[in-house]
Amino acid sequence: MACMSVLTRDEAQNRAQLLDVHRYTVELDLTTGDETFDSRTLIRFSARTDADTFVEIRPAELRSVTLDGQPLDPGTLDGNRLTLKDLAAGEHELRIEAAMRYSRTGEGMHRFTDPTDGETYVYTQLFMEDVQRVFAAFDQPDLKAVFELTVTAPEGWTVLANGITEHTGDGVWRAAPTPLISTYLVAVAAGPWHSVRTEHRGLPFGIHCRRSLAPYLDTDAEELLDITRACFDRYHEKFEEPYPFDSYDQAFVPEFNAGAMENPGLVTFRDEFVYRSAVTDTERQTRAMVVAHEMAHMWFGDLVTLKWWDDIWLNESFAEYMGYQTLTEATRFTDTWTDFGVVRKAWGYDADQRPSTHPVAPEHVPDTASALLNFDGISYAKGASALRQLVAWLGEKDFLAGINTHFARHRFANATLADFIDSLAAATERDVHAWADAWLRTTGVDTLTASVDSRPGQWTLALDRDGGRPHRVTVGVYDRDLSDGRTLLLRERYETDVPRDIAPEPRPGTRPALVVPNDLDLTYAKIRLDDTSLETVLRGLSGIPDALTRAVVWNALRDMVRDGELGPEDYLATAAAHLPEETDLALVQGVLAFASVHLADRYLAPGRRPAALATLTTLCRGIVRRTEDGDNPGLRLIAVRQFIDAAAHPDTIAAWLADGTVPGGPELDPELRWRVLARLAVLGAVDEGAIAEELRRDPSATGREGAARCRAALPGEEAKARAWDAMFGSDDLSNYLFTATAQGFWQPEQADLVRPYVARYYKDAVALAARRGPAIAEAVGRWAFPAHAVDAEHLKLGEKCLRKADPTPALRRRLVDQLDDLARALRVQQA
Repeated sequence: MACMSVLTRDEAQNRAQLLDVHRYTVELDLTTGDETFDSRTLIRFSARTDADTFVEIRPAELRSVTLDGQPLDPGTLDGNRLTLKDLAAGEHELRIEAAMRYSRTGEGMHRFTDPTDGETYVYTQLFMEDVQRVFAAFDQPDLKAVFELTVTAPEGWTVLANGITEHTGDGVWRAAPTPLISTYLVAVAAGPWHSVRTEHRGLPFGIHCRRSLAPYLDTDAEELLDITRACFDRYHEKFEEPYPFDSYDQAFVPEFNAGAMENPGLVTFRDEFVYRSAVTDTERQTRAMVVAHEMAHMWFGDLVTLKWWDDIWLNESFAEYMGYQTLTEATRFTDTWTDFGVVRKAWGYDADQRPSTHPVAPEHVPDTASALLNFDGISYAKGASALRQLVAWLGEKDFLAGINTHFARHRFANATLADFIDSLAAATERDVHAWADAWLRTTGVDTLTASVDSRPGQWTLALDRDGGRPHRVTVGVYDRDLSDGRTLLLRERYETDVPRDIAPEPRPGTRPALVVPNDLDLTYAKIRLDDTSLETVLRGLSGIPDALTRAVVWNALRDMVRDGELGPEDYLATAAAHLPEETDLALVQGVLAFASVHLADRYLAPGRRPAALATLTTLCRGIVRRTEDGDNPGLRLIAVRQFIDAAAHPDTIAAWLADGTVPGGPELDPELRWRVLARLAVLGAVDEGAIAEELRRDPSATGREGAARCRAALPGEEAKARAWDAMFGSDDLSNYLFTATAQGFWQPEQADLVRPYVARYYKDAVALAARRGPAIAEAVGRWAFPAHAVDAEHLKLGEKCLRKADPTPALRRRLVDQLDDLARALRVQQA
């Protein structure tokens, strides 16, 4: 196989100086078989000078190439590059015909056959450099063009695209020409979709899913459309530039690698967001946030696009911030920043403390392979946190004025960080260039440590900063409610800057019971409470009145555990004491996830794990008992899920499975049934026959994943060997089935059984990632990594692999992060 070349920044800059690309006319024929489809592309472009250049394509078969009517030799294709030699200055037409391979890994043109009804669906995911898997292109974001697509599809299919599509007969669908967009934003989704269509503000809106999911989409259609309309209207209040495309479709597609993709006019989402089973309101809020996030991209990313991938944060940080903020302003989900604080922000903090950290806006991203690694907690969560801090410092009025200036200056074009900062600077007297240097060009997490000095009738807060960024924070001051001794009452909130040019001023009154720096979570920094405040929260965290403040405190405790300053058992004891009183579902979900995945499975030595699981099951059993009246089904569902995952003995959950219900509810829907079966598999309490029977009961795609997860979790040598061979011995598994198998394989309870596979992992993972590409490399590094094996010998194996085995960039990045987490877990255990 020829080596595929990644595009370098220098190559992209040179090609952008040479070419203007005007229009793509693309014809795709999806009726040619199950393995390949036909792709015909006409590119109209002009060259400014005489020069050589290249166009990218990754075909199964390159059939013909014609430049200005003259045939070129298809045999000159080198990997994914076709050189255009001696290109003369002036206008040109390039025609390329090829057969292209369908994907099973969510890249390029992904093809999926639904096991429920046998219907087939295809959709594109062309991000970064995967347009080359579908049609020929000058594939870089700053060579925008108009795209005209025609798709020939099987009878009974509907074709969706960036613009309004029209069926012209004989299976041929024509999409309206797009405005100027980048190659990675072109989208097609074809199949026998179930669609719900409406109109809003004169534009056609639609939501689409597989036919087998139709009843579930119909149940939530009004909720999804209401959120879509509310966000659409709110963005039009914020942005002076109107929505720039001719329609707004949202397609929920199978086996999607990301949460969603912001293709203009056709946003694609993972179809797990079409809920087959019961979910919590926090999960509905997450789905709503993704809707808001992707819609923000229509302006920031699609209308105004980055010039090169070093500015990916301009896309993702902006959409992340705007998604949470707009959802809070425009929908019933008014507490979204609590969820951001406990889930997304922790993702950013963790990423920023690893060796792989990078600035929010790195100064040099040399190529597309390097750029792909930066889609992480820094580009999303840290960048959004930085923008939230910018709004707190700048004021929302000036921030939005700068944003609207940016849209006006660069509509349907490309822009850089410097352009963005210049637009903000035009709206304010503040030094936003200095702010950007401090916040966007640096790495790491600052730590703000509080110390309180009290004297009769007054007290003083000093905030020491370990780090180099300026912070505008809100300080929350709390007293105990003397009537019950548990509740904390807000005395005051006040703003302060860190660092300060002058010493902090004393404040009147007695010493507070609790002082919370960053009380409203407006900055991005680790927080260390003063000793009295720490004692207060360990004893009375549930008495803090505001959920967002509780999120800040829980994050502080989480960071202390990770930094070896608070014992894992102390965190568990705090969770056991205060989660039963917690009303915010995002907090309960986030704290339990950290306690289970990090503390019980990694930060506690194996001998201490059973006690941790017992604490979790006792805690969850108590919540289940207290929610029998049905007043809080979301909290009850969270507790039932966690009880299942932590169960050390099979009897209770096996009885639930046999009865089809938890006593007092909920009934076991497909998600809960597979969850119970997976845990029973780990405990050796089911066999292949029970898994096969459940798959007959639920033959859906999700059921197939559940069965793969359960089979890989069975505690037998033969079952483990089969699962390993499925993952690493062949390339038959789709991205989702690979992930499900990997999730089942490693289990802390089976450490002795799977110990021989720890050493095998590194050799097999490197080979698989090189063979199957970035999406599988990401999955093998994230889900197939033996995270439970927290020991020095494992760390040595991983470090040796990084030194000698030359893993692909995507796998190397994942391994660097996983091994750093492993080293941290070892330090926490030793502490």
